Amino acid sequence: MIILFSALILGWIGSLVVNYLSDVLPHTRTFSRPKCINCQTDLDLDFYLLNKPCQECGKKPSGRHWIVMVLGPILAGLMYFFPTPNLGLWGGILWLILFGLVIVIDLEHRLILHPVSLTGAVLGIIFGSVNHGILNTILGGAAGFGIMLVFYLLGILFLRFLSRNRDEEIDEVALGFGDVNLAGVIGLLLGWPGVIAGVFVAILLGGVISGIFLVVQKIRKKYQAFEALPYGPFLVISVVLVLYYSQFVS
Repeated sequence: MIILFSALILGWIGSLVVNYLSDVLPHTRTFSRPKCINCQTDLDLDFYLLNKPCQECGKKPSGRHWIVMVLGPILAGLMYFFPTPNLGLWGGILWLILFGLVIVIDLEHRLILHPVSLTGAVLGIIFGSVNHGILNTILGGAAGFGIMLVFYLLGILFLRFLSRNRDEEIDEVALGFGDVNLAGVIGLLLGWPGVIAGVFVAILLGGVISGIFLVVQKIRKKYQAFEALPYGPFLVISVVLVLYYSQFVS
């Protein structure tokens, strides 16, 4: 019970970290005092600990703050009963915090920030080396980065081709370079050849969910050409699926 309670507390602390960093990193790229998005007043600690509104203008924390605060302890508790393969309970919670930060920022800002990717790369080398050895870890990271880089460059060429044919500038891209960096991180974590499955699952998920999204937008009559979804969540989900699948087949 002590371990379970500790996991829940750590999940709650992780939620605070995700909410705080999701508020400041997209704007400052560093640790800084969070500010109210409405009046730019410095926020107190109670804004994150207790979800209290801004003392200056009364702006309440967004729905995302509440969702993260609830999901953090729940997911950490689930990891107590179903430890992440090759990561264990504490390692799994650490990656949960990092991947939670990736998902929130990517959904809200369409960004996967370099400081977050760099942190993931360090963790990926550590955990990957323990589980797969340093050589397979580096090969996995290089493969993940390289495969996604090819798709990134093909996407740019495709948009240039369409822009030239349509005689209009198209700025929307399916993949950003942050996705390439993130693919390198998951490659380090999954190692070689596990990264191949990870990237394949991410591409499959991205294709299926994007197709469903476009159909729904068509039905709602809100379809916009070249509207793309953030790709970071698909990469994160693929890691989870591959890790747990490897446990069942091993």
